[in-house]
Amino acid sequence: MTNYQSDLLRLLNDRGYIHQLTDAKALDTLANKSIIPGYIGFDVTADSLHVGNLVQIMLLRRLQQSGHKPIVVMGGGTTKIGDPSGKDEMRKILDDEGIASNFAKIRGCFENFLTFGDGPTDAIMVNNDDWLGELEYIPFLRDIGRHFTINRMLTFDSVKLRLEREQPLTFLEFNYMILQAYDFVELSRQHGCKLQLGGSDQWGNIVNGIELGRRIDGAELFGVTTPLITKADGSKMGKSVDGAIWLNAERLSPYDYWQFWRNTDDRDVGKFMRLFTDIDLDEIARLESMQGSDINEAKKVLADAATSMAHGEKAAKEAAATAQQVFEQGGAGGDLPVHLVESDEISILDALVGIGFCASKGEAKRMVAGGGARIGDEPVKDAGYMIAVSDQDIKISAGKKKHGLLRRP
Repeated sequence: MTNYQSDLLRLLNDRGYIHQLTDAKALDTLANKSIIPGYIGFDVTADSLHVGNLVQIMLLRRLQQSGHKPIVVMGGGTTKIGDPSGKDEMRKILDDEGIASNFAKIRGCFENFLTFGDGPTDAIMVNNDDWLGELEYIPFLRDIGRHFTINRMLTFDSVKLRLEREQPLTFLEFNYMILQAYDFVELSRQHGCKLQLGGSDQWGNIVNGIELGRRIDGAELFGVTTPLITKADGSKMGKSVDGAIWLNAERLSPYDYWQFWRNTDDRDVGKFMRLFTDIDLDEIARLESMQGSDINEAKKVLADAATSMAHGEKAAKEAAATAQQVFEQGGAGGDLPVHLVESDEISILDALVGIGFCASKGEAKRMVAGGGARIGDEPVKDAGYMIAVSDQDIKISAGKKKHGLLRRP
C-alpha cells in the first residue's frame, strides 16, 4: 500500500523512510483521524548520539510535523543490558553514574529537532529505567516471560547472526528483546503510545512489543521501520574515515559537521536532503538534478540545512563562512579547532595529536610520512619537525579536509 490518506504516512513515504510497517491500512486510518503518540528508544551507551542515529531522530520530527506526538525513550534501563542487534560482542557494561552522565549530555541532541512541552503534539522524554528498574525478577518471568518462546527468539537476527558467527551471546543480552517489548506495553499504558518506530534491525523487537501488548492488554499497536541507510559507496551512514560523526558540538565542531555534509557523494545529495532536511521536495528535485561543478552548490545547501537543524542557524553560517575562508580564500577561518601551545615550539607530532587530528604519535608519524601534514600550506615531511609558535595563529592541516589552529594562550 502506497496510496496513503494520512499526512504521516504520506510524508514518511515521500521522503523515503518506510521499509516495513504493520497493518498499513489500519495505521493510516488511525493517523488520519487522531493524534498518535509514537516512540523510538535510544540507549545511552555514549555521551552523544551520532549521524547513524539521525534518521531515527528525523522520524520523530516527521511524526511531530504531521500532527502527532513524539516520545523519546532514553534507555537508562536497557543500557544496563545492551542491545545485541548488529553486534558481534557484548557491549561494555556502564555503571549508574556513567549512564546518568551520558543521559544528561544526550538530552540536548533532541532540542533542535523537536518541540518539547505539555501540548497534545509536544514531544516528551522518558527514561525506561523508571519502570524496568522497579521490576521484580520472579513476577516478571511469570507475567511477561511466559509470552515468549525460546524457539521464536532464536529466529531473530540479533540472536541468529551472533550464533551463526559462533560469537557468545550472554543470557543478559538474550533478555534485551523481552525488556524492549515490555517498554512498548508500559508506554501504551502510561502515555497511550500506539506506534514504535525504528531501524530495520529492530523489526523483530517491534513485532514482539506489538504482540505482547495485544496478548496482555488487548492493545492495538503498530510498528514502522526505516531501511538501512547507506552511502552510495556502500558504507554505513554515520561513519567517516575519521570515525563517528557526533551530534554534540563538544564531540564534533559545527564546522566539521558542516564539512561532513559538504563532502557528500554526488549520488547521495537528493536522498540525504529528503531524509535529513526540511527542504521542499520540489526544490530537492531541482538541486539533485544539477550536473558537474554545480552539484557542489547543492551540497552546500545540504550542509547549511543539516547543520542549522543540529546546531542552529548561526553555527551553520559560521561554518560555511569558515569553509569559504579556508578553501576559497586561503585563510585560516575563525571556527576551526584550536590547540593552545604554552612553549615557544611544538613538534609536528605533538601538534597533530594535541589538536585531535591523530590519536597517537604513531598515527601522526604515519600521516607525516604519507605527506598528509601541512603547516600553513606547506607540507611537512620530517617527523622531527619543530613548529615555532608566536603570537600569531598557525594553521595546521591533516589531509585536504582537516584544518586547525595552533595558538598561544
